[in-house]
Amino acid sequence: MSSGLNLAQQEAVNYMHGPCLVLAGAGSGKTRVITHKIARLIQAGLEPNRIAAITFTNKAAAEMRERAKGLIGRDAKKVVVCTFHALGVRMMREDGAVLGLKPAFSILDSDDVTKILKDAGGTTDAATARIWQWTISKWKNMGLDAAQAEAQAVDDNERITARIMGRYEERLAAYQSVDFDDLIGLPLKLLQQHDAVRAKWQAALGHVLVDEYQDTNATQYEVLKALVGERGRFTAVGDDDQSIYGWRGATLDNLKKLPVDYPNLKVIKLEQNYRSTSAILRAANNVIGPNPKLFPKTLFSELGEGEPVRIVDADSEAHEAERTVARIQSLRAGDATTQGPQHKEFRDFAILYRANHQARVFEQALRKAQIPYKVSGGQSFFDRAEIKDLCGWFRLWVNNDDDPAFLRAVTTPKRGIGHTTLAALGTFASQYKLSLFEALFSPSLPSVMPKRAQEGLHEFGRYINDLEYRARRTLGAEDARAFLAEWLKEIDYEKHLYDGEDSEQLAASRWTNVMEFCDWMSQRCGGTIDDASGATVESERKSLLEVAQTISLLSTISEREQDQNVVTLSTLHASKGLEWPHVMLVGVTEGLLPFKLDDDNGRQEKISDDTLTRLQEERRLMYVGITRAQRSLAVSWTKRRKKGREMVAAQPSRFIAEMALDKKTAKEDPREKLKALRAEFARKVQDNAAAAAAAAAAAP
Repeated sequence: MSSGLNLAQQEAVNYMHGPCLVLAGAGSGKTRVITHKIARLIQAGLEPNRIAAITFTNKAAAEMRERAKGLIGRDAKKVVVCTFHALGVRMMREDGAVLGLKPAFSILDSDDVTKILKDAGGTTDAATARIWQWTISKWKNMGLDAAQAEAQAVDDNERITARIMGRYEERLAAYQSVDFDDLIGLPLKLLQQHDAVRAKWQAALGHVLVDEYQDTNATQYEVLKALVGERGRFTAVGDDDQSIYGWRGATLDNLKKLPVDYPNLKVIKLEQNYRSTSAILRAANNVIGPNPKLFPKTLFSELGEGEPVRIVDADSEAHEAERTVARIQSLRAGDATTQGPQHKEFRDFAILYRANHQARVFEQALRKAQIPYKVSGGQSFFDRAEIKDLCGWFRLWVNNDDDPAFLRAVTTPKRGIGHTTLAALGTFASQYKLSLFEALFSPSLPSVMPKRAQEGLHEFGRYINDLEYRARRTLGAEDARAFLAEWLKEIDYEKHLYDGEDSEQLAASRWTNVMEFCDWMSQRCGGTIDDASGATVESERKSLLEVAQTISLLSTISEREQDQNVVTLSTLHASKGLEWPHVMLVGVTEGLLPFKLDDDNGRQEKISDDTLTRLQEERRLMYVGITRAQRSLAVSWTKRRKKGREMVAAQPSRFIAEMALDKKTAKEDPREKLKALRAEFARKVQDNAAAAAAAAAAAP
């Protein structure tokens, strides 16, 4: 079962009888260890459905499930492989009744939360509501409710936010809804406050594996502890050197607590890296060196020394982008003596940076050079608020019991149905175990709300039924387009967009998105349409309701484009867990990486503890960037950079010096290399032409 594993990996896989911490350095095969350990646990007699492997993203869960399937076959389907949040949903669907939640509770997205907070706080300003949202999320991740948050508030702002949190929690309970943070906080409440529920889940799970353990927050750690109990049958896999989500609540305290809470903890280090060359790993080890170590480790590689790490300086951001593009072109043009024929596709290249705004100048340079690219982590069209609004209505036509869709449609645009009415409807629906839409038509509803409020709800319900009836009978693109235009006019959606935006330009842009989306929906209804060339094309006619039924699948479209042959542009945070043959780490300039540190004057001994903690996290971010590279790494910085509307002098990041690259490190101008390659290619063409001419002349 352990064939192909190194000794440290084998030890991690075979240790099954107590708490285990696997310190998996970058590229050291942690997913391989987790999947092999699942197989080993099954081989040792543990039923597959009693094993839980918890990851941080759906993508990571899907990859782990696929790899486990390749190793153990059909049993992989029975293993619980999911995110912390998905496990939380499962627990609350099964046992949330003790907290007053019906199994069909709704999960609100970020936009829904902002709307409810605007209402709870009595503001129309989305930016203010988002600040409350961020603070409330932070408190929830610390395990605090509104009363506890108010008790420890340090100023009036926090006290006000805590009171708004109280009103927000009341609304969520009334709507039978939870937010993303509740998917961790409420399961913890279930496990801590209800002995029978805790006993059930501890019996159900014989071994829990946690991937990316360094990214857990305080609440997630408490959930893990409650799930595994005193027996502590778990395997935590992580790397303190890759903890880069402190701003999101992740805490290294969870690594510090493990040996204290579990004195018999087995610690195993994976230090052999299977991804990068020795030159790249040496730079990574040197950068992370100054950070304090919870569990010291040093990565090593048997892939050979490889290309030296390149340092590229540039005059400005635009110059840096030009040099980056030139490097891509020169590596693709190839230098057979050093690069070999492999790794020349566009997908083999990544440009990584600290902040989203840095992407623009690189996008411009890539477009100019006609190099295809994608911006990783960019917003999907289906994630735009205006598209989600329309999809909420469509979802409600298709499934009247979709409570989040009901809440979105009934409040967007506003139609005089306030939160008090919706709260009463939510309480009533919960009491009689109905969806909000079913409750709206219940003959018992008059007992809980005044006649005027009922009339508003009935009018909305009748309108949804009417839209559903009409959409079912709307066939073909032309009729669908007319129907959607009429519907948007009826609900006055354009006015809603303009009323909600300070900038007319932004409102107009959002309205254009709506028009494009409606046009796209209409085209999918088929029939006789004119294509781009002006020719008339026949396709199968579908009803608008049939097309609306596919809406839930659309948000996954963008995730299927993983293997496009394009250069990747990505923030360092979004790049974690990924790797490329050639990486260009750009904007490695003081003030950008590390990001501006308020009281940092460059002398570490004089800066505050808080700033020092942030500097250490920025250093880990640099380490993550370096260790994304497999074969070549170029690090670039600019002598001047834009600050507001001005150009200011800039310095190379302190992390470049910390890489401690030796004197052999090449400082290169990729444009010169590209020029030399082109000249060499031109010479070869001339030589070949001359040889052909000579051969032709010599021919009889």
